[in-house]
Amino acid sequence: MKRTAILFYGTANYLLGVAALVYLIAFLFNLYVPKTIDSGMSVNGGLAALADVGLIALFGLQHSIMPRRGFKSRLLRIVPAAAERSTYMLVTALATFSLCLFWQPLPARIWQVANPLVSQVLLGIGLAGWGLVLVSTFLINHFDLFGLRQVWLQFVKREYTPLPFKTVALYRYVRHPIMTGVFVGIWVTPSMTVGHLLFALGMSIYILIGVYHEEKDLIREFGDKYRRYSQATGRFVPVWNSPSRLTGIETKKP
Repeated sequence: MKRTAILFYGTANYLLGVAALVYLIAFLFNLYVPKTIDSGMSVNGGLAALADVGLIALFGLQHSIMPRRGFKSRLLRIVPAAAERSTYMLVTALATFSLCLFWQPLPARIWQVANPLVSQVLLGIGLAGWGLVLVSTFLINHFDLFGLRQVWLQFVKREYTPLPFKTVALYRYVRHPIMTGVFVGIWVTPSMTVGHLLFALGMSIYILIGVYHEEKDLIREFGDKYRRYSQATGRFVPVWNSPSRLTGIETKKP
């Protein structure tokens, strides 16, 4: 029964995490959801900005603290190892929904594209950024990243082994294509309000800080191999290198 319960827990949290991501995308582009980044009653601008910065900080802290080894070791005293990543997905979904639902609008326009064709092109590019996020997760094993592989292996009584990521496709040129997609998704929009700008700036700062610490962890784990990989690739913007520059660089963790 325990194995079945963990499988159900992991599957439910995976679906919740996907729902939170879809809601976040719709939230940013004011699409088809009841609460978007620009909807709701406007309150005092200073108080709204302070509340929104707090929500971004909460989101960033959750994403930064939970992946750290020290936090994971404490979490594993409470939840089974197979459910650790699923628990991260659960808390991520809760943080994402909280950010969207409690966001205070700052609707003053910075820009608004009037031309319908240009507006649709910008919307398409922004959505394509989030599409890049999805594609990049599958390049490094989507189901492991979101916790499904872990709960499935324990359900079928197979030992979990971490999957190395081979430097294939986009990862041969850019180390963090997921974050590249997020940058495109939060900055490219046909309508930029003060609230959207605050969100984009806050998330960009979080990404830069988070990736800095992630790469320090990767250097500690992989040493010179990851340093060579860093020299051969771009952090967020692709570097078009020759295959010889990646010689001897086989794997890295996402």
